[in-house]
Amino acid sequence: MDHVQTLVIGAGVIGLAIARHLALRGHEVLIAEAEGAIGQHTSSRNSGVIHAGIYYPPGSDQQRLCLAGKAMLYDYCATRHVGHARCGKLTVAPNAERVPELHQLQARGAANGLDDLYVIGADELREREPAVAGAGAMVSPSSGIVDAPGLMLSLLGEAEGAGAMLALATRFVAAAPHPAGFAVRFGDGAEVSCTNLINAAALGAWDVARGIEGLALGSIPPCNLAKGSYFSISGKSPFSALIYPMPLVGSLGVHSVQDLGGGVRFGPDMEWIDKVEYSVDTGKQAMFEAAIREYWPDLPAGALHPDGAGIRPRIWGPGMAKREFEFQGADIHGLPGLVQLFGFESPGLTACLAIARHVGEMLAT
Repeated sequence: MDHVQTLVIGAGVIGLAIARHLALRGHEVLIAEAEGAIGQHTSSRNSGVIHAGIYYPPGSDQQRLCLAGKAMLYDYCATRHVGHARCGKLTVAPNAERVPELHQLQARGAANGLDDLYVIGADELREREPAVAGAGAMVSPSSGIVDAPGLMLSLLGEAEGAGAMLALATRFVAAAPHPAGFAVRFGDGAEVSCTNLINAAALGAWDVARGIEGLALGSIPPCNLAKGSYFSISGKSPFSALIYPMPLVGSLGVHSVQDLGGGVRFGPDMEWIDKVEYSVDTGKQAMFEAAIREYWPDLPAGALHPDGAGIRPRIWGPGMAKREFEFQGADIHGLPGLVQLFGFESPGLTACLAIARHVGEMLAT
């Protein structure tokens, strides 16, 4: 049986960032991806937003890693020529009664270490974004967008340049304790042993965990799938910044997302589902139109068309308290060398480089 020091399950943005981080630090790394290409699920089906870090609980992993990861990501993209833009974000209050909430959001962000947030009134909002209607907005200058596929290709290239290997169409089936760490079996019958096993399979993380012999099932958190759909319009965006409505419980609402080519799409909404599927219900168009017209009243009738969907793997669900994503090391599950990542939705893309560094620290590298 061939042996590799570190096996990373999953070639999404986080798995690739982890593989790069460890390979650059001298690990012999194998990345096993079930699909025939990298980043086919969560990593390529999101808004592509670089988040500022406003909403996460102060002191939480999400807050800490988002702030660190945002700075690391901007630097990485600038030095590697990965497409990105620090376009900023406006969170819009639809009427005067909700303007005080903007100041509350500003205070919340300040508690998370963001000292660049500020609130503008209706006149300045109109001057900055003539198409946007509102009584005011909170400005987040450090929010932006990134070319997620381009980022993943860059991470993969650097990982491979440092000696990492990628195996596509290689589905994890099972792992068992082995004198060298773990013996891992794949769907095509191939086997490999590894010292470190990193479960970064995103939507597939629960299936991987259930296939690890000796892992207490009670350590595996709940799995809930939150689907978000997007609609877009043809032509150029009427906005220069990301435009967000006031946040909702469990969602940031149907917001506008620029792309690097000057277009725009809207979403995501939020719908709990039972299985992974990416169709967009065209019956949602009227709801999307109503939500968008709260801040863009001149949206032309019939201009929206479906533009894909993504699924957030959540460890909390309907009727449950919101939980941040979860790292699990041997202190939780008792298996040295195994690191599991569960519930990595937003800000996973923003924080991918900081997440990778944290996993390295968990392995004491």
